[in-house]
Amino acid sequence: MAYPSRKAAGAWPYWALAFLVMVTMATAACEFASPGQPSGMADRSRWGTSAVFTPAHATPGDAIKAFFDSRPDTVAQPFDFSHQIHLSKGAVCTDCHTGVEQGPRAGLPNVNTCMICHSQIAIDRPLIKQLAEMQTKGLDLAWNRVYDYQPQAHVRFNHAPHIQAKVACSTCHGNQAEQTVARRAVNMTMPFCVNCHKEKQASNDCLTCHY
Repeated sequence: MAYPSRKAAGAWPYWALAFLVMVTMATAACEFASPGQPSGMADRSRWGTSAVFTPAHATPGDAIKAFFDSRPDTVAQPFDFSHQIHLSKGAVCTDCHTGVEQGPRAGLPNVNTCMICHSQIAIDRPLIKQLAEMQTKGLDLAWNRVYDYQPQAHVRFNHAPHIQAKVACSTCHGNQAEQTVARRAVNMTMPFCVNCHKEKQASNDCLTCHY
């Protein structure tokens, strides 16, 4: 059964009002930058350390993007590494992400890690030759992280306890066997993490993740 709308004629929808409030706050924050300083360099002693509600962003648009944690699902990488191909050949996540069972960072493979296999496999491929040359010159790959948190969130994700609790990599990273270049499969928001912790009966104490 459809119920009549309570919204008065000409009233603004809630999302529009919320958007207007956020734009106003972000603009006001930029205006509070100290004279003679760029807005991103303003004295924060009066405002705390949040980069959302202070002059830490150059424009209101930047502040809004940070507030909603808006970022692309894919990021540029040194080359188009295909997870699909490597997993289909029998590789597993821990072959390249060697730190995942030991501590916070899963680790991103350096050239030496790549060459453990590729000193013998596909050595005639142009990309492998390039990697071999980089290794000889002591150069490394400048990977860009796909998953990260805004610094002001003070979130520290530790891979090791998740692996020990038998949380599958695909829970957060999606099915890598169907991916070429890594992309963000889920948004690591607080509701996502809290719901997973509830399902796994893990602690939801603030200091579990924020410290």
